[in-house]
Formats: sequence, C-alpha cells, structure tokens
Amino acid sequence: MSQRMQQGQPMIVMSEDSQRVKDKDAQDYNISAARAVAEAVRSTLGPKGMDKMLVDSMGSVTITNDGVTILQEMDIDNPTAEMIIEVAETQEDEAGDGTTTAVAIAGELLKNAEDLLEQDIHPTAIIKGFHMAAEQAREEIDDIATDIDTTDEELIRKTAETSMTGKGTEVNKEHLAQLIVEAIRQVTVEDDAGNNVVDLEFLNIETQTGRAVGESELLEGGIIDKDPVHDNMPTEATDADILLLNAPIEVEETDVDTEVSVTDPNQLQKFLDREEKQVREKVDRIVDLGADVVFCQKGIDDLAQHYLAKEGVLAIRRAKKSDLEFLSEVVGASIVSDLKNATEADLGFGDVTRDEEGELFYVEGDNAHGVTLLLRGSTDHVVDELERGVNDALDVVAQTVSDGRVLAGGGATEVEIASRLRDYADSVSGREQLAVEAFADSLELVPRVLAENAGLDSIDTLVDLRAAHDDGDAHAGLNVFSNGVEDTFEAGVVEPAHAKEQAITSASEAANLVLKIDDIISAGDLSTDKGGDEEGAPGGAGGMGGMGGGMGGMM
Repeated sequence: MSQRMQQGQPMIVMSEDSQRVKDKDAQDYNISAARAVAEAVRSTLGPKGMDKMLVDSMGSVTITNDGVTILQEMDIDNPTAEMIIEVAETQEDEAGDGTTTAVAIAGELLKNAEDLLEQDIHPTAIIKGFHMAAEQAREEIDDIATDIDTTDEELIRKTAETSMTGKGTEVNKEHLAQLIVEAIRQVTVEDDAGNNVVDLEFLNIETQTGRAVGESELLEGGIIDKDPVHDNMPTEATDADILLLNAPIEVEETDVDTEVSVTDPNQLQKFLDREEKQVREKVDRIVDLGADVVFCQKGIDDLAQHYLAKEGVLAIRRAKKSDLEFLSEVVGASIVSDLKNATEADLGFGDVTRDEEGELFYVEGDNAHGVTLLLRGSTDHVVDELERGVNDALDVVAQTVSDGRVLAGGGATEVEIASRLRDYADSVSGREQLAVEAFADSLELVPRVLAENAGLDSIDTLVDLRAAHDDGDAHAGLNVFSNGVEDTFEAGVVEPAHAKEQAITSASEAANLVLKIDDIISAGDLSTDKGGDEEGAPGGAGGMGGMGGGMGGMM
C-alpha cells in the first residue's frame, strides 16, 4: 500500500456503485435541484397565478395552484429537491398559507448565492450574511406590522379574502370569507392568560357536489352523510336524545370458531329464538335509555333495524369514528362501547334534520362548540380546490386571531423589507454585506412574479414600487386587478405577519442548509427512488440527477 501511495495512486475506499460529487459540482447540483423546484411553482403565485394539472400513476387528476399540494403530488426523487419540499410542508403546518412564497424565495436566495459563489465568496460568509438578513427581516416585519383588534371582523374577513384570491373562489369569496370568520369565532376560546386560542379540531369541513359555491353554509353542529337503516324510520327528530355507539347491534359472536350439531328442528328454532332474543334485548336497552336517535359506528342487524323502526328510533350505521367524536362535542354525548353499562347521562341532546336532496343528516346541538362548514361546488375538481383554498383561509384567520398582527399584501411588505435591508447592509462589514444585499434582492422576487403572472412588466412594476416606498409609503403594493401601485392595506389586501415571518425563516434556513453542503456521497445513484434508472449521473440532466423523470415532465 505504501508503494502505491508513493507512486501517487489514490486508494479506493468506496464501492463501484457509489457516487460522489464534490466542491463546486456539489454546489451546482444542489442549487440546480432547489431552483428547479422553486421554478415549478412560481407561475402559481398571486391572484392571477396559473393552475397545474397533476396526473398520478393511477390516472387520478388534481388541478390546483396550491404550492404544497403541487410539490407533494409531483414525483420527485432528488434528495436536495425533497429538502425544499420540506420548506413548503413546514410553512403549511406552521402558517397554513404562503407555501409558494417560501419556496420561491428559497430558490431565489440560492440563485443569488450562486452569483456570489462565482465571485469566489466563501459559502460560510454567504450563510452568515443570510442568517443576519433573516434576523433583521423578522425584526422589520414586527416593526411594520399593524396590531389589530381581534374583534374587528371586517379586517379579519379581508385576510380570508386575500388568502382565497386566485384559488377558484373569486366570485364567492366574500360569502365564503364571512362563513370562515363566523366559524373561527365560534371555535375561539380564551386561555387562562386571556389570549385567544382557536381550536380548529372542532371545525369540520364537508363537501357536496352538484350545487353552486354560493350555496355553501355554516352549521352549528355536524353532518352525517348516511341514510337511515330502515325505510320506516323517522328522518327527523327535534329535541332528541342522541346515543353515540361504537358497538354493533348484532348477534354476539364467539371468539373461537364453533360448530352446532342439530338433530331436531326444535333445536334449530330454539337457537334462532336465542339469537333473536339477544338482538331484542339490545334494542330494548336502547329504548329504555330513552334514545330517539342512534349513530352506530358498527353494523346493525336486519332484525334490529326492524325493531328500532317499530319503536320509532332513527338509526344510522357505519358512521365514521371521526364523525362520532365530532358529534360528541356537538351534542354533549359520550361514546358508548357497552350498551349494558350505558346510562342516560351518556346521551346527548340536539336536533336531527334530513336534507333529502343532499342525502345528509344535520345534527345541531344547543350552544355547540363544534361547527361544520359545508362547501358546495359543481364538480369534484371544483370542490377539491375550493376545500384547499378554504383550509388555507381558515389557518390564516386562525393565525391572525391568535397573533393579532397583519401586513399589507401585494408585494408591499417584501419591497419595504428589502429597502430596509439595504440600509442595514451598510452597517455590515466584510463580505457578509454582499449576502445581505443579495437577500434583499431575493425578497423582491415576490412583486416581480406577481407582475409577471398578471401579464405586467416586472421591471417597470418594481421600479414604481421602489419609488413609492422611497417616498415613505410602506403599504405601497401591486394591485393586479387595476394593474397599478396603490396602498394595498387600504384596498383590503391583508396578510398575517406570522405567515410572512415563517416564510422568510423557512426559506433562509433551507438555503443555508443547501449552501453548507460541499460533498455528496451516495451508496448508489443520487435518486431517492432506488427502483429507477441506474444511469442518471449527478451532473447528467443539467445537474438534476435522478430528478429528470419526475420533474422533467412537469417543466
């Protein structure tokens, strides 16, 4: 070995199948992968953003412009790209909206970092500069944010409308925003410290096709998408005692397989009579408890259905566990596992009505903490996208009520922070100053993309926005409907401060994580899908490695 080393021959310590990418090649590989993900969703940003059609391997079609949905549905098998997808998922979990903004900023940060790397600026200096800029940006957001009264329903409704704009809800966004604000109000409670806490667990969303979006409604209770188990049962019950049961109303089965030998027809009849008696006893127990309505998670025997109908009890079987848990909050009932030990105290109280057209049961309780948002749309695709938009708006309103701070939208916040970061960069010494300035340039991607997606000239728009902010208008943003620069806060384009802070934090941390990598060592190909093509070398498909199949078709 020593002789070989003296002759300058390298010692091989990696297997033949392994791959290694080092130094600048590794940086180029990672930055190209991350930028490809960001560019895949950029065209969806803003009210005039376009939609993506995603077709999975089974042929199922999803049409959406929701950033996190697009990235989750795309077949991506590149490790660096998946790190960027985590940015979107984190943004969705923490803020509920702003996923496309976070990913786009992360991609732009890496693009500008690549220019700095070309100038022989060390990644450590760029990482430090980005970290300093992100910290300063969060401070500036807190400074320019407007504190609101959480009882100001008009302003909170504007945040919901802003969140839903561009997500297929423009025509009915005012109606939907009002429903969302009312729903959030009903599930908001105060903690011991007097802070508002929004408990979204008690807000249920149901969808229904074949009706107009404008017919969506909010119900103080729950919805059960089931039919009565027997045609002779009542379909409505006012001031009803409601039993929630997660045990079957059927003949009890033994835990082991058994065989019964019958030598006389009377023996068979006795056996059948005994089974009938078991079912009858369960029905009698329900009647003795005083239950008018039974929601059962398990099955209900045909004979039990007959007896329940005869007693005038409305029964629904095979209800979802989640629906029973939600109804327990709506009607104040306990979920019963054993009828023998059930008491009247386990029953809930409320009204049950039937929507024959929609084939739904509405269950409403007195002073119910749980509410249901029933979203209607013409087709499944419309309803699915509507549900995604409403979910984002619910999270946004919940964050606004909890946090109490809002910002002007339309790119106004990004341009203002970028301007302040450039002033801050003058006080930063060393090469980190260039990184801070690059960070400021990256934030201005948002108004540029908003303008591009609206068919406007992005350079002219950015020049106009900078001029307005230099004149002291911190709320000057782009109104893509009037194609002009105006005070977007006054125009009702309002965003939660928490979502903006989270987007900048997630984007900067992801960019720094990618920049810190200078060596990629893989036991096989650099794809996370090991069942794929073995020939895709890292530098091959434009530095995208195993990503060509999944992302290439999209772009």
